[in-house]
Amino acid sequence: QVQLVESGGGLVQAGGSLRLSCAASGNIFYIYTMGWYRQAPGKQRELAATITRGGTNYADSVKGRFTISRDNVKNTVYLQMNSLKPEDTAVYYCKVVLQTTLVGGVEDYWGQGTQVTVSS
Repeated sequence: QVQLVESGGGLVQAGGSLRLSCAASGNIFYIYTMGWYRQAPGKQRELAATITRGGTNYADSVKGRFTISRDNVKNTVYLQMNSLKPEDTAVYYCKVVLQTTLVGGVEDYWGQGTQVTVSS
């Protein structure tokens, strides 16, 4: 089994910063992708940023403001969020794509989400 523990959400004024973290633990053979998705009230969940061994990917709406990084020893992904806007208000979910064993298939795991609220 795999567990994802998210932290770092909170309330911040526009222009402020937050740093989210997500630590994966348990039966992990190899992690392909780690990322952050967000869902605002009444809206669909959308990608914010992802990171693989080969690079990073950002939504246009966060590019230049958010930075995703990864610690492969600790199996932890971070999202540094700067210059936050009210439009960034959402529940942020951590996602990992991994194998638990060499012969197993690729599986997706989701964190429980952490609330980020940006006031104007």
